[in-house]
Amino acid sequence: MTADPFGTEALRASVLRAWRDSPTRFTEDTNAETDLKVGGYRDRLFVELAQNAADAASSAGTPGTLRVSLVDGEVRVANTGSPLDTAGVASLSSLRASAKQGDTVGQFGVGFAAVLAVTSEPRVVSSSGGVRFSAAETRAAAERDGEVPVLRLPWPVAEDESPLPQGFDTEVRLPLAEGVDGVKLLSQLTEDVPDLLLVLPWLASVEVADARWTRSAVGEDVVEITPPAGPAQRWLTHVSDAAMWAVPVTADGEPVPLEEDVLHAPTPTDERLSLPARLIASVPIEPSRRRVLAGDERLPVMFDAACRAYPELVRKLPAAFRPLLVPVAGFPLSEVDGVLREGVVTQLSRSPWLAAARGPELNGSRARVLSVDSPELVDLLAELVPGLTAAPLCGPAAVRTLAAVGAEPIGVADLIETLTGINREPAWWRSLYEVLWPLVDSHEVLADELGGLPVPLADGRTLPGPRGTLLVGGSDELLELLSDVDIAGLRLIHPSAAHQLLERLGAKHAEASDLLDAPALREAVERSVEDALSGLDGMQLAGAVLRLVSETSLDDSGWLGALALPCEDGWRRASELVLPASPLLEIFDAEVFDEDGPFGVLDADFAEDWPTDTLTRVGVLDKFVVVTDEEAIEPEHGLPEEHEWWDLFDEPPTRVVAVRDLDLVGDDSWPDALRLLASEPSTWAALTLNGGHTRWWLSRYALLNDRSPGEWRLPSAVSLVGLYDEVPDLDLSVDVLAAVGVRSTLSVADLEDVTDLLERLGDPARTVAPGLTARAYAVLAGCDTVDPGALDVPTHVRAADGTVADAESAVVLDLPWPVAVVPSSRLVPGAAGAARLAELLDLPLASELPAEVTSEGEYVPWTELAAVRVAAELLDFALPDGGLLVHDGLTVSADGTERPVPWWSDGRLHASDTPEGLAKAFAWASDHWSERHLLTALLDDPDPATYLG
Repeated sequence: MTADPFGTEALRASVLRAWRDSPTRFTEDTNAETDLKVGGYRDRLFVELAQNAADAASSAGTPGTLRVSLVDGEVRVANTGSPLDTAGVASLSSLRASAKQGDTVGQFGVGFAAVLAVTSEPRVVSSSGGVRFSAAETRAAAERDGEVPVLRLPWPVAEDESPLPQGFDTEVRLPLAEGVDGVKLLSQLTEDVPDLLLVLPWLASVEVADARWTRSAVGEDVVEITPPAGPAQRWLTHVSDAAMWAVPVTADGEPVPLEEDVLHAPTPTDERLSLPARLIASVPIEPSRRRVLAGDERLPVMFDAACRAYPELVRKLPAAFRPLLVPVAGFPLSEVDGVLREGVVTQLSRSPWLAAARGPELNGSRARVLSVDSPELVDLLAELVPGLTAAPLCGPAAVRTLAAVGAEPIGVADLIETLTGINREPAWWRSLYEVLWPLVDSHEVLADELGGLPVPLADGRTLPGPRGTLLVGGSDELLELLSDVDIAGLRLIHPSAAHQLLERLGAKHAEASDLLDAPALREAVERSVEDALSGLDGMQLAGAVLRLVSETSLDDSGWLGALALPCEDGWRRASELVLPASPLLEIFDAEVFDEDGPFGVLDADFAEDWPTDTLTRVGVLDKFVVVTDEEAIEPEHGLPEEHEWWDLFDEPPTRVVAVRDLDLVGDDSWPDALRLLASEPSTWAALTLNGGHTRWWLSRYALLNDRSPGEWRLPSAVSLVGLYDEVPDLDLSVDVLAAVGVRSTLSVADLEDVTDLLERLGDPARTVAPGLTARAYAVLAGCDTVDPGALDVPTHVRAADGTVADAESAVVLDLPWPVAVVPSSRLVPGAAGAARLAELLDLPLASELPAEVTSEGEYVPWTELAAVRVAAELLDFALPDGGLLVHDGLTVSADGTERPVPWWSDGRLHASDTPEGLAKAFAWASDHWSERHLLTALLDDPDPATYLG
């Protein structure tokens, strides 16, 4: 007799009796089982058997193993754990009850009916015994044909039932119905293994044929499912009293959110979900285990509890990955999905889970998310924006994701508003610009959006927006100086904040030369002396301007001469200062440096801090300065006696190149001054410029041994001996002496020159040679720039014989014949310029003196004078027309005295019959006056040898 350890006979008797007593009960059981087989439990064979295996392992208190194999046309599912017991058999044979209690997963339904999908003769063999079910035997026992409730009548297994596989406690054996492909069935089962290992924690491994899957813990919260081949899959889990949440993660801990899943209760249902994580919850479900039990009042409470646990799963992720578990916006995939999505989002908006840039974690509804993708910007704004999410939770994607949980986006406009009015160091602002630059450069942020971006200035102010500000380029020293200077109206970006972003936003790039052109800087320089004298610190402006000058190629100091610089007695304009080591300190008159004098001396300590070139370019004097005006209009260049020099020209000069401040030279310092002028190319060029102011002024006002240069002659100018003294040895070159007007030739240019020369000619203390006298008067006669009316008439004149004559008795020799009747001691040689000279000297012309020919002469044509013809032929002179009156002894009466003369002209030409008389008369008549002495010799001796020898 077959053993019946589970009392199956009594169970069968009870069921059969119920069917007999209530025929409808048989029909109900048949229909119920058919519904489970055809509807509710289709395709759930492996799931349901795995749940039973997990329950057995849980009951035994040891993680179990499940093996699925195909043996002799049977699918066999073996498991470890607690063996089958009487209550279990009763549960298996009941369509409306379950022996599972507590935490076992089948608490709310009947799952064994799933085996009917593949067999009508299932057997359960356990170490405690076994039971079997049979459709054929059920029909026989119930005396019914057709469909019968197979699982209502259990039988003990046969005595010859094959033993359990070694190491296993229970095995479900399913002879496959006709048409069921066992190999294909096992292949389908493998698809469910990884998910079942996750949701059934009491299963440690699953074996299907030769393949094996294992479940292990990695740390406290990560479950790793290792397949037979390929990489293991990890799930981050959070288990609460209400549910377990799980999300796939990589080996690095990065979540791989689910796009679509189903509710697991704890095995898969048909309730589609769109949550990023898997929910495994013991909620009420229909007997089919496919749907939640609609209308069950426990469902809302249990779903709410599950949703409350969701943020805990999120918090287990690194902060950067947490937003990945925010449900993606979209339509729910099911009614359950809608409830859970709403609950999860609500909990994420209320619970702290978002990492804050500063402080504790944030609720979603209290979080503020930067709308641009810049973790660096988040770090900078952390202390300024309360509730700002930590990097890298920023950018459009983060804004879209976190909007679902109520996070507030922080846009560029909000950023500008936050930054406006804050006080930060310039270096902090530069860090901000450095972070913003790639955003603007990539057009993620438009430049126009940053128009109000605050900009720190060098003067300590912060402006709302870069437009109109200046980005200064230059040395570190310049930038440091500019950072300390306060120039109203000059919007200099603080050097420590300078960045190319500001130029993109409207700031202008300015080099040192650009700043020197800035009107605000000019205004500051122009009032700098006044400011310094009123007590303001002038050192910062002075240092900044000098550094700007040092970094430019500016040659013309111009307005920079107004810059206030420290001097021995306070502050003065740069153009009113002389360097402490300048040679001008010894050259200028001492009074120049008096307190009220035109110049002061630059502070020595200050001068040591700056190159001489820089100081001179702002107007501080080291050596003489050259004024240059290429388009001169008026004599307004600050030159001494400039108007007087200007008036010398018939046409005003259009170019002025002249040395300034020559009138400040001390009387005894001129040799040093001239050497300094000659040592510099610029001043030497001005000194040697023909017609230039410098040369003109020095020739009149410089002093060489207490005399002006024009009162001396060069040592080589021996032709001027008598009129001018040789210049003493002053250690000056001839070129310098000549350039300043020391004479090498005889010349006059103006009234002063004419007056000086006449005084020298009339000075009895001087010995002047007759030839020099004649040349001097010729020079005077040739000067047409002097108005005779402006000249003081000399009282004495130098006569032709070199003596000094009283002007009242002197006459200007304008024609040659009066020489015979006027003593040379009274004659002033005039030659061709006699009329002009007579006008200058206010003297009569010699030809105007009364004189009369007193002898008788005979008219003789030139052609009849044989000696004259011979001389003219030798000299190739043409004979003039007409003739002359020849006197045996020519006499002329002048001044009451009759005197013999060699020749004369009173409208008619007279000559004594002598070689001298005839020669001079012929030379005059033939216009060869300069050959008169040769003609005299030829007339005295007409031999050609006289001419040739």
